[in-house]
Amino acid sequence: MPNRSRLQAMERAGYGPVPMLSRFVLAVLLTLVGLSPALAGADDIAATARGVVRVVTIAMVDDQVAGFGHGSGFAVAPNRIVTNAHVVELAERYPDNVVIGVVPSEGSKSYQGRVIAYDARRDLALIEVSEAKLPPVALFTGPVTEGDQVIALGYPGNVDLATAQSAADYIRPLSPVRSQGVASGRRALTGIEVLLHTASIARGNSGGPLLDPCGRVIGVNSALTRADDGDSTFGFAIADTELMAFLREAKQPYASVGVPCTSIEERLREDSAADARAIADAAAAKREAANVAALRREEALNAAREQAERLRENVMAVAALLLVGGALAVGAAGLLESRGSRRAAIWTVSAGGAAIVAAVVVFLLRPSAEIRLPRETLATAMGATTPGVSAPGTAIGPMICTLIPDRSRITVSSTAETRLDWGANGCADGRVQYLEGEGGWQRIIVPEEEPTVTVARFDPVTRTYTQTRYMLPAATMDAIRKLHQPSTPTACVKTDKALQNLEGEQAQIRQQLPPLPNEKLVYSCRSGR
Repeated sequence: MPNRSRLQAMERAGYGPVPMLSRFVLAVLLTLVGLSPALAGADDIAATARGVVRVVTIAMVDDQVAGFGHGSGFAVAPNRIVTNAHVVELAERYPDNVVIGVVPSEGSKSYQGRVIAYDARRDLALIEVSEAKLPPVALFTGPVTEGDQVIALGYPGNVDLATAQSAADYIRPLSPVRSQGVASGRRALTGIEVLLHTASIARGNSGGPLLDPCGRVIGVNSALTRADDGDSTFGFAIADTELMAFLREAKQPYASVGVPCTSIEERLREDSAADARAIADAAAAKREAANVAALRREEALNAAREQAERLRENVMAVAALLLVGGALAVGAAGLLESRGSRRAAIWTVSAGGAAIVAAVVVFLLRPSAEIRLPRETLATAMGATTPGVSAPGTAIGPMICTLIPDRSRITVSSTAETRLDWGANGCADGRVQYLEGEGGWQRIIVPEEEPTVTVARFDPVTRTYTQTRYMLPAATMDAIRKLHQPSTPTACVKTDKALQNLEGEQAQIRQQLPPLPNEKLVYSCRSGR
């Protein structure tokens, strides 16, 4: 148990004095069943906010709650939270007497955590929460320059003091407070690289993320300047370079994105034009292939015609030779008969007659002047084997799809290649049924765990695979998952009734989606055989 001097140290470290509470109240706080937060729009900052948490530390003295402090944090894995070291300093010093609570921004449950990595020099700590499944955020690895827009997310204490009605309000899931400013350059603070910025932060924001406009983490809010005599305040965030070094040393994997932040409206507009160009290019390639096939067909036709004429002439020449030979044999048989060689005459006239009959048969069976092209040549002329172009309902087989960065908008997703096995009639990977529509085949995919809805589209004509991703609040995801009907097929289907059920469910899901997505990933696919 900590003595009274330790309690005073706790209070100096930021713990506010609270009424003495029993262990029963503490248990209630750590197993809170609270109110779900209000639905948020599917913008990039709200998507990142799903992985932002309040970090609460509760100090126990003589079996009583003696004080508590709180800060902010964010998930870099479903069960791993980054925060400032000073937020959990006393939990690191007195692990048996200080409890760490992690309160997500949405849902109805809070969790108990433990410190698994601690760096006082960088003022960073990593908390593990065994039961949580939080949406991880992504780190931005590109450049951050002065004047760039930045957004802070967290739980400022001055807001809590103004709105909290009781201690329970500090551990009830609530959306984090966002504030906006600009990056004001990089500085060194006690030997650690920090980002100076003008986004409004306060005590309680410590450990919360500093974001770019696409919701990628560029720093960890840690301190702010004093505003003496009306001076403006500035915030300090532990820089991305320090954060990544800390995570590497802690052997903690993390998602990272290096592509610049672009507007989703701009990307959709540009990609619509790119889609039109791709379709036009595919149509031009098909016409060019058809022209080449027609030219080859004409060449093959001429070659076949010449070959048929030569064969016909050769056969007719053979028939003529047989006829002449037969006539000569008949004449010779008559000469032999006149000379008394009857036996020889019989054999000779028989041979001559056979030659004449053979000549007639060969002439009648001479090759026809009609020309027929081989099947594969005709198929090429019809465009069925045009390289890289497939008819809408045909199977293509395994493909490797590579991301097109210039046509994509990425906030948190991986940029690695993906695989797609395209079967006949919209059956993907042997188990996912797509529906035919304008611009190709589409399917809305609702995973059971990940809080993201993906509208996948594949165009067999251009072999373009697109994933439009909506990162939604937990309440919206729950509402969408409830739309699944038992009659809806869970695999590739063939009957009209099953397709109608799938179409109905997909239409209901689409109505729940926001007007704009968070991400659009565009892939170019090639044969993977």
